[in-house]
Amino acid sequence: MQVWNSSPQRKFVAAVAIAALLALGVVGIQHQQSVAQVPVISQSQAHSQVTPEKQHAFGLSQAFRQAANDIVPAVVTIEVTTKPKPVEMNPNPRGQGRVMPFGEGENPFKGTPFEDFFKEGAPQGFQFHGNRGGEHSRQFTPRREGTGSGVIIDKSGLILTNNHVVADADEVTVRLNDGREFKGTDIHTDPQTDLAILRIKDGGSLPVARLGNSNDMEIGDWVIAVGNPFGLDSTVSAGIISGKGRELGSGQRTRYLQTDAAINPGNSGGPLVNLDGEVVGINTAIASSSGGYQGVGFAIPINLAKWVIGQLKETGHVQRAYLGVSIEPVNSGLAEKFGVERGNGVLVAEVYPKSPAAEAGFKEGDVITSFAGTQVKGPRDLQEIVEQTKLNSRQDVTVMRDGKKVNLNVVVKALPNNFGKVAREEEPSHEEPASGGYKDKQLGMEVTDMTAEQASSLGFDGYKGVLISDVTLDGLASANGLRDGMLVLKVGKKAVESVEQFRDAMQSQSAKEGILLLVRTEHGNRFVVIQEK
Repeated sequence: MQVWNSSPQRKFVAAVAIAALLALGVVGIQHQQSVAQVPVISQSQAHSQVTPEKQHAFGLSQAFRQAANDIVPAVVTIEVTTKPKPVEMNPNPRGQGRVMPFGEGENPFKGTPFEDFFKEGAPQGFQFHGNRGGEHSRQFTPRREGTGSGVIIDKSGLILTNNHVVADADEVTVRLNDGREFKGTDIHTDPQTDLAILRIKDGGSLPVARLGNSNDMEIGDWVIAVGNPFGLDSTVSAGIISGKGRELGSGQRTRYLQTDAAINPGNSGGPLVNLDGEVVGINTAIASSSGGYQGVGFAIPINLAKWVIGQLKETGHVQRAYLGVSIEPVNSGLAEKFGVERGNGVLVAEVYPKSPAAEAGFKEGDVITSFAGTQVKGPRDLQEIVEQTKLNSRQDVTVMRDGKKVNLNVVVKALPNNFGKVAREEEPSHEEPASGGYKDKQLGMEVTDMTAEQASSLGFDGYKGVLISDVTLDGLASANGLRDGMLVLKVGKKAVESVEQFRDAMQSQSAKEGILLLVRTEHGNRFVVIQEK
C-alpha cells in the first residue's frame, strides 16, 4: 500500500503545485477560447474535400448502398426438399442384377456426390445396374435438399426464381429477409428459359422489387447481385455488365447478360440490380472450372422474364409461336453466295411441311432479313421475336431470294410439343438403289447413293440426296466441316438425288469460287461453302 507523507515541507510543495496547475488551467481555457473561433472539420468532410475523384467514389458508394437497401428486403431464401421416390426395377436380360430405368440424357447419379461426373446425362447405350435382388426388390432415389434465392415481384406474394431451384421439389420453404417463413405454393416453371414463379400466402405487407428494363443495360454499367450464396443470407456483390447476348447452349432459349459481380451456388434465382435498385436480370449460371466464382456469371434478362411471368400467370405454362424453319447464321462464305451482307439476316436451311412457313411460301435458301418490321441479324434474334409473337397473328416477313427482296405474309401458330420429329415422319419414305460412288480428289470426299437401310439407320427417312461415305482428313471438305454420314441434298441450287446428279451438278462448280452445298446431319439441315483459302 502506498502511504501519503503530510509533513510541512510536503504541504508547501503541494501548494506550489496546485497554484501552478491553476495557472495552467487559465492558460488552457484561454487557448480553447481562441481555438473555438476556427471551424472544426470532420474526418469524412476532410476526405470529401481532398479531391473530386474521392467525392465521385463516395457518391458511387452511396449509390451501391441505396440500391442494396432498396432490393435486399425483397430477396428471399428458397429451401427445397425432394423426398425419396421408389424406382421400378426392370429385369436384366443377362441375369446380372437388375437394370435401373435411366434413359439416355438422364443423370443416373442425380442428387449424389457423383452427379457432376454425368452432367450431360447417361452416355448412349448406358444402363445402370442396381443391387441384385428378387422380383420385388426396390430402389429409391436419394432424398435431396437444396437452397436458392428468389425475389418478390408482387404484393400478392408472387416470387420469381429459377426453374432449376424448384424443379421436382416436394416441399418448398420461403424465408423472408425479416426471418418469417412460408410454404411455397402454386409453382409454375418454364425449363426452356430456366424461370419459375411461386406464391406465398398470408404474408401481409410485403416488400416488392421494382423491375427495370434490361434492354437499357450496356457493357460497363454497374450492377449488384443479391442472393444467398452458401447459405449466407442477403449477400450483395458488385460488378459490371461484362457482356450481352451470351448463348450458353443449343437447348436454351435465352441470351444472357454476363456480369463479373460474384455469383456462387445459392445465388441462383436472385436478382441482378442496376444502381436505381431495379431488377434487370435473374442470376442463373456461372462459367467455372471449379464450381465456384471465377469472374464470369450469367443472368436472364428481366425483359424476357416479364414475358415468361405473364404466360405462367395466365396459363401455368409458356406457349410459344413458331414458323417451322431450320435456320443458321450467315457467315462470310454464305453471305457471298446468297448476295447479302455478312451478319445481316438468317439463312433458311429447311422448311418443315405443313408448317406456317411452308404455307406462307418460304423456301430453302431464303435469307430472312426482317420479321414484323424488326430487323433480324442472327438466329436468336428471329427466335426471340417469333416466339413472343401473338398466336394466330399475321406478320410481314422480308426475305432475300436469288438476290431479290421478297415480301411474305405468315400466320404464326403455337409450337407443337413434338415439333421436328412429327414433321419428318409426315414426309413420304423412299428407297434409292445402291450404285457406285463418286470421288472428288480435289475436295477430298466421296459420295454414294443412299440405301433404304442407311436412310433408316442414319435418321434420313423421307429425304433424298447422296450420302457422304468418305472424307479425307486433310482435304477441303473436312476443313469446311463435312463428315462421313452426312447427306448432300443440294449442290448450289440444284437438288441431287443420285450420284449421277451430284456429278453433273459439280461440273459447274469451282472450289476457288466456293461450292455451296445443302447437307443434312443428325441435327438438321445446314448450308456449307467449300472454298480454297
